[in-house]
Amino acid sequence: MRLRVLPPAVLQDPRVESLNLDRNKLKHIPGISKLGNLRKLILSKNEIADFPEEIQSLVHLEKLELNQNQIRVIPEGIFSCLPRLKHLRLNNNRLSALPKDLATCSSSLQYLNLSNNLFRAVPQAVLELVSLQEFYVQNNMLRQLPRELFEGRPLKMFKAHGNPLQQPPNEVCAGGIQQILSYFSQLQNCQGEEDRRVKTMFLGASLAGKSTICKSLKQRQVVLVSEEERTVGIEISEFHIQDFTFLFWDFAGQLEYYVTHHVFITPQALVILVINFQKYQLNNDIFQELVGFWINNLFMRVPNSVVLPVGTHTDCCTEEEVELKKWDIMSKIQAMLEERRANLTHFINNLESSEESEFYVDQWDRLKEMESCTLTILNLVPINCTDYWDIKKLETTILEHVKNEEIFPNVIRVLPPIYKEVEAAIVDIVQSEETADYGMMDLNHLLCEITRREHLSHLGTELFQDILRYLHRIGLIIWYEEIKQLESTVFLRPAFLITMFKILVRYRLVQQLESISIDLLVGEHATIRDQSNWVWTFKSKAMLCQRAMRALVKHQLYSEGMRDIFEEMVGHKAKKGKLFSLLEHFEICLEVRNAKDLNPGAREFVPGKPWKTTQDGGEAYYLFPTYLNQSEEVSERWGGDHPEDLHIRAYFSPEIPEGFFQRLMVKACSFYSAHWVAKVTCLLICSGKPLLIKENNRKGYSYIELRSRKPVQRKEFQFTWDFFMAIIFIIRRLSEEWPGLHMCMKAPCRTAGCPAEFFWPDVDGKNTVTKEEIKTCGTCGHRFRTELLLPKVPSDLGVPQPPPSAHYYVTSYGTTTLGPSSIHVNRQSILDK
Repeated sequence: MRLRVLPPAVLQDPRVESLNLDRNKLKHIPGISKLGNLRKLILSKNEIADFPEEIQSLVHLEKLELNQNQIRVIPEGIFSCLPRLKHLRLNNNRLSALPKDLATCSSSLQYLNLSNNLFRAVPQAVLELVSLQEFYVQNNMLRQLPRELFEGRPLKMFKAHGNPLQQPPNEVCAGGIQQILSYFSQLQNCQGEEDRRVKTMFLGASLAGKSTICKSLKQRQVVLVSEEERTVGIEISEFHIQDFTFLFWDFAGQLEYYVTHHVFITPQALVILVINFQKYQLNNDIFQELVGFWINNLFMRVPNSVVLPVGTHTDCCTEEEVELKKWDIMSKIQAMLEERRANLTHFINNLESSEESEFYVDQWDRLKEMESCTLTILNLVPINCTDYWDIKKLETTILEHVKNEEIFPNVIRVLPPIYKEVEAAIVDIVQSEETADYGMMDLNHLLCEITRREHLSHLGTELFQDILRYLHRIGLIIWYEEIKQLESTVFLRPAFLITMFKILVRYRLVQQLESISIDLLVGEHATIRDQSNWVWTFKSKAMLCQRAMRALVKHQLYSEGMRDIFEEMVGHKAKKGKLFSLLEHFEICLEVRNAKDLNPGAREFVPGKPWKTTQDGGEAYYLFPTYLNQSEEVSERWGGDHPEDLHIRAYFSPEIPEGFFQRLMVKACSFYSAHWVAKVTCLLICSGKPLLIKENNRKGYSYIELRSRKPVQRKEFQFTWDFFMAIIFIIRRLSEEWPGLHMCMKAPCRTAGCPAEFFWPDVDGKNTVTKEEIKTCGTCGHRFRTELLLPKVPSDLGVPQPPPSAHYYVTSYGTTTLGPSSIHVNRQSILDK
């Protein structure tokens, strides 16, 4: 039961140093001043509207948490009485100002959280907190950050995303405190320049008219694009209206390409969702295919986007049809928005009503952050792409929306002049006749080229890299400094990188394989028979061998006059090419060896002793999970589900993102190389123990299921749950790339026929998440050992044995890798069991 009134018993012992009243319904806390020795007071998630003034009597207070309340004003005179305060949480209230006397905590306060409030400026009192180490101010209404905030204090952690920041822009803040300091350093002796730039992403199903709109807007005349000329992958162009610059990103509509879209779909963009009115019908299936799929993915990927729906092919519909379809689409989108809000409220209420709500803090925080995000859906614009006046009408509509500060509060960025100067120099280099069409350049060479210009001769390496990071985040150039093999390479033309992706991740790839010329085959020491084998292997196993991939890339690069970078992109046996590094980094494919399940020539693996394989010498193959077809092989090797299996589900709302499961398979199989995969299932083997991963992506029932055989001996529970947790952490890490995606873990009740499930609490990296030995199902009343439902080791096992100092993974292809885990792998196969 949640407290509405503070019980008198709470106030009877003045020696109390810590009081947690989290998640109640308190509006006031009269008498709290009696606890004069309190050092820690938690009042989070209550219904407090008036700041409790009695807190000023708690002179020993070090930690105060009043987050998730309804506080609008904090009176003066409170903080001046709290000289020891180190930690203050006021996030998720309705504050727009702080009292001046907060500055009296200058020498003590180290942590301050003001996120999810109504601040339009960083309070002056905050600027006087010289001991501040962590400051969170996300999701407010800040347009500017003061330079003083980052100077003269030991600030280590700062987050400000979700604000309409113009100075410094969010793309600068994303680089962290050092990049922010660099930004302000450049503004010290000069006036900032305004930059009005909008990344505009055209999304929608195939043949909706995206490319026609892009080209017509850019060329200021009707440009019809035939089916043969439709977009393959993504096309990028630049367009200017008045003093605004639009970066147009035209995304192909086929699902085969969507697996790479996540790399380039970014927040703070205008999304033009193009819908073919000729194909649109007034039923849910067509709505889901042409509209709902895209809205859902935007919800998950960029939940604060602005979406402008555009209906095309209106010349093929009557006026009544156009109006009816427009109303139907907008009403169904509105229903999606309302359903999302209702679902989030339901999830939040479930956690708040839990008897163990303190175990769900991370999940609750994530849901509250998602609740503050919403898609802005603009009114649908129906157009006839063959009529230039309709194209002009769309241009006018776009401009009106972009100028609206309520819709696009951060379309204006204030930049130091040198940012614009470096950008102009890069544009000049790209357009130079000396620069190759692919626009790929060594990092240091690019710096040398830029510093040849007299006005940029003083440009240092650190500032240059900061500016490159900014240009990367706005989509003008691409620099993957986090990829070891690409850290010294800058893609001055992002379109080239997309060209490389679409060679191997594309619609009708089989036809591309079949069309490889005889000359290219000979150049790769292959025959027509080899080509037939490539096609068969791809169709049946979704795998391409290295020679096939080289031939495909060679065909594309040679036809576009880029022969000189072929070896650099595809590499050779001794060194992996840049293309393969990209594909593996974004979990698009997985390197495998076309060999037997295990290497029969390798001697037995003994933990702690050197282990060698015989050299396979076979050709490398790359598995592309997105092309997999359903196969019975995984089910056969798994042997069917057993009632005794350890069994958990990761539930996703609103759904599992397109391509998510395929990326999970690539990541998981790179750790556990004894595996079998199919379209929606994957079987991993570790020390002969099988773990099944299976996707179910039905509306309202989207989850990834993990199953393993129940350990025969209780001492094996640690190993089994370690195996589960390794995959769960991969799933969690992937899910973080979708800010609007909610994921929770549940374990189904083990009673046959019982529909109940046990919620998992937050997982902090430790396997033991509860001290309970027994769990009771609230539906069927049956009781179960906790280790059958949660990652817990039975308590009667004694002291666990420490893991070996090194952990080897022996792959099913006769190779080894080394990595961190408490699981070691031996050469047993599931077939040995």
